[in-house]
Amino acid sequence: MPRLWIKSVFALLVVYILYKVNFSGQMESSAPQALVIDSDNHKHEYSSAEHPFIFIGGHPRSGTTLMRALLDSHSWVRCGEETRLVPRILKMRDDWITRTGLVDDRLLQAGIGKSLIDSAVAAFILEVIAKHGKPAKVLCNKDPLVLSRGTVMTSLFPKSKWLFMMRDGRAVIHSAITRKVNITGYDFKDPRQCLEKWNNIVADMGSQCNEIGPERCMIVYYEQLVLHPERWMTIILDFLGLPWDKAVLHHQDFINKKGDNGIRVSLQEPSSDQIVKPINVEALTQWAGHYPEDVIRDMAEIAPMLSKFGYNPKENPPNYGVPDGHVINNTQDVQKNHDFWEARAKLLVKEMEKKKEEVKR
Repeated sequence: MPRLWIKSVFALLVVYILYKVNFSGQMESSAPQALVIDSDNHKHEYSSAEHPFIFIGGHPRSGTTLMRALLDSHSWVRCGEETRLVPRILKMRDDWITRTGLVDDRLLQAGIGKSLIDSAVAAFILEVIAKHGKPAKVLCNKDPLVLSRGTVMTSLFPKSKWLFMMRDGRAVIHSAITRKVNITGYDFKDPRQCLEKWNNIVADMGSQCNEIGPERCMIVYYEQLVLHPERWMTIILDFLGLPWDKAVLHHQDFINKKGDNGIRVSLQEPSSDQIVKPINVEALTQWAGHYPEDVIRDMAEIAPMLSKFGYNPKENPPNYGVPDGHVINNTQDVQKNHDFWEARAKLLVKEMEKKKEEVKR
């Protein structure tokens, strides 16, 4: 019953957005648009067909939160917290339109075809992305699993680009288990099953990224981003068509700060308490020594995508590379001043909990 209720609510919202698209003075065939007025009364208009949206995807615990924090530090970009709505509206679209493009017969009988549905879905998603945070020159969305529907999203937002965050699956699953991240269908008492799930999801995302094409979808290796942040942020910003901004190397200075430069974080993002720290290598190999012997023995068969994406399943842990000097300094600072950084992380969580209670009231 709750699922049915939720679907009904979303259906009503889609109908509302569809009404706006058809009767707001635009031509029915025009692309959905969103208008945002900032605190200085400046208008910001966004079009699903023309705006260069950035989408960050990947398996949870693969560095998607870090990536969005780095981009949120850029003066041109606003990502914001995970919406949690975009994946749900895409799931509803899947109930109406199959992957082969066939529309549910009941909708066809009502005169509702694929283009009409996609217009409404694009309008809904555009409203959510444009209005759940401050306006910016370039808008970004980080709902990690949306990449599983990447080709659909690319058709709805044709000027968009994707960053596919890739991380060693062994580190991903160890992190998800130890931090008790809620991922539907995962049995955290069975690491073999979790690794198999990881394998299937990244295989699907990899196929989506390939279909979108290298000019629109870029794989970003978490380990290399952490080891060489300046080099990789230069490459990433160039791919996205954004100018260099040195602030992307100091994201920790903007976490939960008030004002236009502040980066908002959410309790729903399990990495929020970690991104208060500067980029460091502490988390890269924490997974080593935590898997059962039989899982280690069968790793290549359990998760063949490890080899596919360049990770050696027989190395425990692999040698990911040598970090840059400033990353070494960051890591030493985090280790030397452990109590300070932990206190800062706890303070952030407390602030987020307080904000959550204020919203409830």
